[in-house]
Amino acid sequence: MTPRPLSVGVVGVGRMGRLHAGLLAHDLPGARLAGVADADPVAAAEVATALGTRAASTDEMLEDPRIDVVAVCSPTDTHVELIAGAARAGKAVFCEKPISLDLEHAVGALDAVGRAGVPLMIGFNRRFDPAHEEVRRAVVEGRVGVPHLVRISSRDPAPPSPGYVAESGGIFLDMTIHDFDIARHLTGSEVVEVYASGGVRVAPWLTDYGDVDTAVVLLRHEDGCLSVIDNSRQAVYGFDQRVEVFGSAGMARVENPLTSPTVLQDASGASLPRLHRFFLDRYAESFVREWQAFLDALATGAPPPVSGADGLAPLLVGLAARRSLAENRPVAVEEIRADAPAAQS
Repeated sequence: MTPRPLSVGVVGVGRMGRLHAGLLAHDLPGARLAGVADADPVAAAEVATALGTRAASTDEMLEDPRIDVVAVCSPTDTHVELIAGAARAGKAVFCEKPISLDLEHAVGALDAVGRAGVPLMIGFNRRFDPAHEEVRRAVVEGRVGVPHLVRISSRDPAPPSPGYVAESGGIFLDMTIHDFDIARHLTGSEVVEVYASGGVRVAPWLTDYGDVDTAVVLLRHEDGCLSVIDNSRQAVYGFDQRVEVFGSAGMARVENPLTSPTVLQDASGASLPRLHRFFLDRYAESFVREWQAFLDALATGAPPPVSGADGLAPLLVGLAARRSLAENRPVAVEEIRADAPAAQS
C-alpha cells in the first residue's frame, strides 16, 4: 500500500513560508499542505486561498491531531516557542534557520524536542543543492584526499532592508550562517576557532545596527582544515555562490549556474548569460530536495538529515564571528559555548 501523505501545517507566510507552503501544495507527493497560520490573519487567508488550503491560528495548528508536521517559517524570535509547542504536541518539526539568535534559547528548544522525542530538521537548504552534494560526495569518497583548504564566496546582489537587518542578527547569523554550515558539512569536521574581519563598503546605514556588509572569516576546523569565507551584500552582477574544497589528492568546486547555457562569441569577444538575481531561483531545486529528504526520513524512521545539533553548530560559529569582529581577535567556539551553561550538555 502507498503510505498516506504527511499533513504539514506552515506557520509564517512571509517569503520563506510562502515558498515552503507552495512546495508542499504542488511539488511533494509525500506531503499534503494542511493549512497555514500567520500573525497577520489577512496574509494567512490570502495564501490559503491561493494554495487551496485553510487559514488557521497557530494554536489551532499545534492542537490539530490531523497535522503530522509543523513547518516553522515565522520570524526568528518566534522559533523557540513554536518548536517547543510543536514538540509538546508530538509533531515533527521543520524549522528555518537559525533556531534562535540566543544560544541558551536555542538549547532550550532542542531540549524540548529531545524530551518529546520528535524529529526536528533545520532548513539549511544548500546541503541539498546537487552541485554541493557532488562536492560532499567527492570528499566522502576520498577523491580530493584529506581536505586542506575550503574557500567559499557568498555575495548577494543587493543589501536587505533596514527592517530586515534589525531583526536578523546581522550578517553572520543571517547570511554567513549558511556558509558556516556548508564548511562543516563539506569537510565533515567541526569548527573550533573563528577569526572575522569586516567593514561597511556598500550601505553606510548598517553602522546604525552595528553590522557590516563586507566580511572575511577564517575558520579553523578540528581536523586542521582551514575554511576561508568572503561575503558581500552587493555583487552588482548577480547572486554569487562558489565553493571549493582543496585537498591532498585534488580539488572539487561549485561554480555559479547561469540563467542560460548559451554563450555568444563574435568578433568582439565572448559574452556569458547573467547569474541568477535571487536565491530562490539559484536554489529552487534544493528546497524541493530538502523537503523530500525530510519526508523520506519521517517515512522510514531515520534521523532527519539536518539535525538540531546541525542547527546549533553554525549558530555557535556565528556568535564567535560576531565577537571576533567586535574584539579583533580569534575566538574559540568553546568560549561561546561556555557563555551558556545549558549548552554544555
